Amino acid sequence: MGQNTTIAWTYQPETASLASRPQVIPSPGAGELVIDNRAIGINPVDWKLIHANPLNWQQGHIPGVDGAGIVSAVGDGVDQSWLRKRVAYHAALKFDGSFAAYTIVRAERVMVMPESLSFAFAAALPCPMLTAWQAFEKIPHHHGYSVLIAGLGAVNKLLVQMLVQSGLQVDVLSRSVTDYEARTLGIRTIYRDPSEIKLHYFAIYDANSGSHAASLVPLLKANGHIICIQDRIPAPIDPPFTRTISYHEIALGALHDFGDAEDWQHLMHKGEQLMARVADRKLWVEEPVEFDFTEMPEALKHSEDSKHKTVVVREEFCP
Repeated sequence: MGQNTTIAWTYQPETASLASRPQVIPSPGAGELVIDNRAIGINPVDWKLIHANPLNWQQGHIPGVDGAGIVSAVGDGVDQSWLRKRVAYHAALKFDGSFAAYTIVRAERVMVMPESLSFAFAAALPCPMLTAWQAFEKIPHHHGYSVLIAGLGAVNKLLVQMLVQSGLQVDVLSRSVTDYEARTLGIRTIYRDPSEIKLHYFAIYDANSGSHAASLVPLLKANGHIICIQDRIPAPIDPPFTRTISYHEIALGALHDFGDAEDWQHLMHKGEQLMARVADRKLWVEEPVEFDFTEMPEALKHSEDSKHKTVVVREEFCP
């Protein structure tokens, strides 16, 4: 392998799988950075798209949305001070992503990491952390109001803490959450089945499906909010001018297509603040399970089968 060639994991349409292939170290265009990836986060969207390929990826496409590493090159119009900075990022699904030694990212779409945060931990954060923040921002935060969260994956575990720390009372509908997690996250009440719920809520966050979210709308108070983190409700449930429910949908990846520079500046600024809170242990995040870069297929399978946060590290670099 030549001096300017390294390795990437690329998509193989015939088998809906990945293969390790040589990668020429990319050169940045105007406004871009090249990230020397030291760790790569695995998210459900990664293995779901590899299985189904809804975006019609071609042979050789590099998947992966989350990564953390060091800026190794900058393009025209980018300040040279970015060189050697430790950064984390969320990449667009339509372009080559993080499952490689090097990834190109727009300069306005990276977050500078706290010095105390490891690459492996930082790579586990962008997708769930930024999605949780988008969901958090959808509603006003009235101290003492009650909200319900349905489902408790990586996104909602962060969201619970953000809501609790803002002064809201948070209940959770989940068959898997433990009493220890409830105490750690600040959850008030755990419901195992919707039939147990007798309260009405100012807001409900659902991470299951649009139909599941729709089934919870009757549990909202007047002027309440339903926020879909997975899927969406296509049409209002209530008749017009009755309870006047507000419907929200969350799609972090959509910002790559429809967000402007101001949107990204706001999100990356909040992301840096949230990473600092994680580094300072003010937000609890479970330790990710680590695999070596050579074990990318095994890491994807582990993520899918275990539902535990999984990262891939380039061992020769990561602390």
